[in-house]
Amino acid sequence: MALPDNGTAWPPPQWAPIYAEMRVDDAWYSGDRGRLARVYHNAPSHHERRTLWGRRRQQHPHRREHRLHVPLPGDIASTSADLLFADMPTLTVGNTATQDRLSVLLDDGRVQQVLLGAAEQAAALSGVFLRVTWDRDLTDRPLLTVMQPDGAIPEFRFGMLRAVTFWRELDGSTGQSVFRHLERHEAGSIRHGLYEGGPDSLGRLVPLTAHPDTNSLIASLDADGDGQTISTGIRDLTAAYVPNMLPNRLHRGSPVGRSDYAGGVHDLFDALDETWTSWMRDIRLARARLIVPDAYLRSNGRGEGASFDDDREVFQQLNIPPTEQGSGITLSQFAIRVEEHRATAEAIVRQAAQSAGYSPQSLGLDGIGQAVTATEIDSRDQRSMVTRKKKVGYWRHPLADMLHVMLQLDASIFKTRGIVPERPRVEFGDGVAESEQATATTLDLLNRAGAVSTGTKVKILHPDWDDAAVKAEAAAILAETGAAAPDPVGNFPM
Repeated sequence: MALPDNGTAWPPPQWAPIYAEMRVDDAWYSGDRGRLARVYHNAPSHHERRTLWGRRRQQHPHRREHRLHVPLPGDIASTSADLLFADMPTLTVGNTATQDRLSVLLDDGRVQQVLLGAAEQAAALSGVFLRVTWDRDLTDRPLLTVMQPDGAIPEFRFGMLRAVTFWRELDGSTGQSVFRHLERHEAGSIRHGLYEGGPDSLGRLVPLTAHPDTNSLIASLDADGDGQTISTGIRDLTAAYVPNMLPNRLHRGSPVGRSDYAGGVHDLFDALDETWTSWMRDIRLARARLIVPDAYLRSNGRGEGASFDDDREVFQQLNIPPTEQGSGITLSQFAIRVEEHRATAEAIVRQAAQSAGYSPQSLGLDGIGQAVTATEIDSRDQRSMVTRKKKVGYWRHPLADMLHVMLQLDASIFKTRGIVPERPRVEFGDGVAESEQATATTLDLLNRAGAVSTGTKVKILHPDWDDAAVKAEAAAILAETGAAAPDPVGNFPM
């Protein structure tokens, strides 16, 4: 299919509700108070405008903003990414040369950092796109990149991605004239288009040379094509969609994922901010204040008012009857409701964590500050581990697809020799790390039961070693302990 026609409404109207939900999720994820206020001030719902961030504050130039934001949404998204990619999954292929090249692509491309960022954004924004691209002026290998869901128009068939159009507004756009770059990924090709239109219209297609951000694409376009297409030389799509979680409860039947903040978690975030704001208000009101009679004030001069210096040590005698009411200094100081606010905030955090699919301990609650085994961690973090296993299922196939595309492009475009592109096997770990003491106890029990070989014990202790290193270490252990099989020739009596 070609790029959109001139004058097309943009973004497409059918995507307006989904983009609106992503804007709210993005505001909470960003943690920016100004963005939260703008989103809720312009909300169509009267209920949303009555929330903490929907209230319009009185415009006083010298008045400080007292509404506070607790970055719990960012913590939830970061926790999701840590559970998935804090430990890089094992990625293997059968061919040795291909495995070596894959390791180079993963290390030089800093793929673990890319995946950590992608998983965090997916948790907040309902999903994320992985894209494989290249830039010969920058590097001699394919690149794995992340594309935002609120800048993509995907096309699904039977729940599988068949094409996607990424779009972005370019620098130099004004309120009346907006430049948009569209990048459409199809099987075997990538199409680029530059449009000049208005805020709500795509406008007309203009040459890629009309803007410096797209001018550099000219060298990569096919010489015998339509002037907009890059042939990839492979059949696979060079982009993949990773839903954060399915199904989407607001749009049933849609393959678009749902955010960790879906299902009323926004209200909990707002309630937590209101609780925190109220707590800080108690602290402000509880500051000690002195109430003094007018006679205690000292004039600062004509037109400068009067003031009371509470640090002054010597006061001149005032002609005030000591028995007159209000003649003394009164201390005003209110109590701070610490426990009430603390209990309320903790209850809200617990409920928000549970609604998002995580255990309170994953967000820093219920910690006891001592070493625990992987079994104990799995028991306390059971809800987080279940959520992690669900998300692993959504990540495994798109990640394998994009790594396969990287190997194919590496062979077809960069002409890397000796590799046989194949789809890697993606294996995620268990998500928890055993302590050395727990591992030693496990190996000791298995050894007493006679249910494990020396090679298996070495592999359990050093899971990152290859087979050659494991065999060498097992042989050394058997030789040192005298458990190695005797040499039938060397020990045979002559």
